[in-house]
Amino acid sequence: MADRYVEVSLAERDVRCTAKLLDDRAPITCAALWDALPLAGDVYHAKYARNEIYALFPPFAASEPPLENPTVTPIPGDLCYFSFAGAELGTRAYGYDREVRPGTTLVDLALFYERNNLLLNGDVGWVPGIVWGQVVDGLDAMADACNDLWRSGAAGETLRFRRA
Repeated sequence: MADRYVEVSLAERDVRCTAKLLDDRAPITCAALWDALPLAGDVYHAKYARNEIYALFPPFAASEPPLENPTVTPIPGDLCYFSFAGAELGTRAYGYDREVRPGTTLVDLALFYERNNLLLNGDVGWVPGIVWGQVVDGLDAMADACNDLWRSGAAGETLRFRRA
């Protein structure tokens, strides 16, 4: 199979990066994601994992991918997939006012843009993610935009994933 790439962008900040899908390490996740593209949603900046931005989506795979190529210590440029039951994210601490409801499942697609991330949540413990992509171009500009998002706020910003 030829290498496949996705573009990850912050729409309002007009910044993008390109990531290679890790088909050899997370084939089930990559196939589900590729078939679902394009995807876009409100961006959030992580509270617990540190240097992470993400968007939440309804499930798009026929069944949830297994925990392939897992990590709890993502590195800069990692793209990760998480799946959460609504009850796991339902506390007020997370600040989700539209997406999270009991009985729902949400997919979290995340970009890690700097070092020293630890996927440990005070409410639920370790939260391993599936590493499905690695940024190969544009990470420095994206990291600058992510830092601006952290300092200036995420309201009105959209995180987009599309085939490159």
